[in-house]
Order: sequence, then C-alpha cells, then structure tokens
Amino acid sequence: MQGDFYRSVPKKHRLRTLLKGITKSRKRALVLLAGTLAIVYLLFDNKGIIKRIGLEVQRRDMIEKVEEAGKETARLQAQKKALEGDKKTIEKLAREKYGMSRQGEKVYRVKKD
Repeated sequence: MQGDFYRSVPKKHRLRTLLKGITKSRKRALVLLAGTLAIVYLLFDNKGIIKRIGLEVQRRDMIEKVEEAGKETARLQAQKKALEGDKKTIEKLAREKYGMSRQGEKVYRVKKD
C-alpha cells in the first residue's frame, strides 16, 4: 500500500535533454556535426544522390528519344525502298500528296469540314 498513492513526476522534454547531452560532450557534438555535414555533402554535392536521380531521369528520356528516332528511321527507310522500286507507290504518292494526274483525267478535290 505504500507505493499506491504517489504523485507522478512530469517527464522532462526529450529534446532539451538530448541537446544538453550533446553540448556536455564535445566529442558527441563533433561527431554529430561531422555526420550532418557528410549527409548534406552526399545529398547535395555535384555527385550527390539528388543529382544522380536527376541524371537517371534524363537518361531514361534520352533512351526513349533514341528508340523513337530508330523507329522513325526504319519507317523512312522502308518508304524509301518502296519509292525506289515500286511504280505504283510512286504514282500513289504523286496523286495523293502533289495532286498530279494522268493525261485526260480530271481531278476532283473534296473539302473536308
């Protein structure tokens, strides 16, 4: 029964006690300062983690652009090959793109709304 009726002691603020513990020992303060500087250096340096993430995003974008350019090149090479050897393809392109016609033909243009 002796310990049942006691008054609770308010807890001290943990941050204050932590700061007091750090300031009491110079060794702790120096280690904390060095650790903080190392983390800041690793994150924000020219070769840091944030810069690395940005470069990775840029690299992915460039890879996508190269793949798209490769597909466009393949398409254009296939079109070039078709135009070099196939007279029907040449005629179709001349009619559609340039509005050309054979002798005696009448070309009707339809306006699209």
